[in-house]
Amino acid sequence: MFVLKSVQHKDLKDLFKLSNIMNFINLPSDEELISSKIDSSIKSFKNPSPDFSKNYYIFVLENYEAGEILGVSMIHAQHGTENEPHFYLAVGQEAKFSQTINTGFVHGTLKLGLDTNGPTEIGGLILNPDFRGHKDKLGKQLSFGRFLFMGMHPERFKPLVHSELMPPFDKQGNSPLWEAIGRRFMNMHYHEADILSRNNKEFILSLFPSENIYQTLLPMEAREAIGKVGKETEPVRKMLESIGFKYTYEVDPFDGGPHYRCPLKDIKPIKEKISGLLITNKSFDVSKARDVIISLEHPEHDFFALRTMLQVHGDGQFSLDPNLVKELNLKLPQKITAIPFH
Repeated sequence: MFVLKSVQHKDLKDLFKLSNIMNFINLPSDEELISSKIDSSIKSFKNPSPDFSKNYYIFVLENYEAGEILGVSMIHAQHGTENEPHFYLAVGQEAKFSQTINTGFVHGTLKLGLDTNGPTEIGGLILNPDFRGHKDKLGKQLSFGRFLFMGMHPERFKPLVHSELMPPFDKQGNSPLWEAIGRRFMNMHYHEADILSRNNKEFILSLFPSENIYQTLLPMEAREAIGKVGKETEPVRKMLESIGFKYTYEVDPFDGGPHYRCPLKDIKPIKEKISGLLITNKSFDVSKARDVIISLEHPEHDFFALRTMLQVHGDGQFSLDPNLVKELNLKLPQKITAIPFH
């Protein structure tokens, strides 16, 4: 059984172990930094700041029987402020025409923009590579667990939800768009710039071209990367589109990865969430149950959820498999919230 829960300090060792498997920007291989992120998340869950930009929520996926953390996902309640703007490249077009030679062109353009009152951002989804392609769709569980929490606490988040997807990279792990634009104006490696931008964005505004960049002047491999996703990110793109997210025609200024957004209230799992009372006095029939992610009360966690089958009785009451109730030592009746997992 796999469970989703709010991160705790006891998860530090497992998260550090996960950070050493691959190099993740959102999960640096540094125990002190990970510990600081855990502190911030615990504070956000227990006592969120009225300044949404200070609230970071970290969710972990745990193999319940083994007690091992297999993945992590995150929410930043507000991405983009006066002090740390959200930067993007607007993807547009500009028409040119000469009457003298009766010739015209429509050029693709990129133009730097910024947002100082940004949306809520979902990101930092990391799954142990050994568990990718798992029959229980663990990556999707990590993503949907966030939507369940946001549906339960919409007042903690902005009305718009934002996601930045990874573009294709070349065989050396470089970004074609960065090599064509960023390196020429900032004289640093893509990964250096990406890490620096997490804490200091001044250099972007100071050094990046401020006027239209014509795509026709870029190498073909750079043009083809704009707004595209890498092969490993394709399932994420399809999942986001299936629940209401749409491409904004804005991309990451460093690598050209596409930005997707959806109003929080229109995200399909959130629109279809159900709440009520989990009870024991009605029989459970799995043939009449729905596949859901359900949030349950837990004495140790501010958020505790799992994927399971839930029977809806139509009177605001629900029931679970009695064996699961026993295994989790659930106290019933209790109020629950669930979202469909399909």
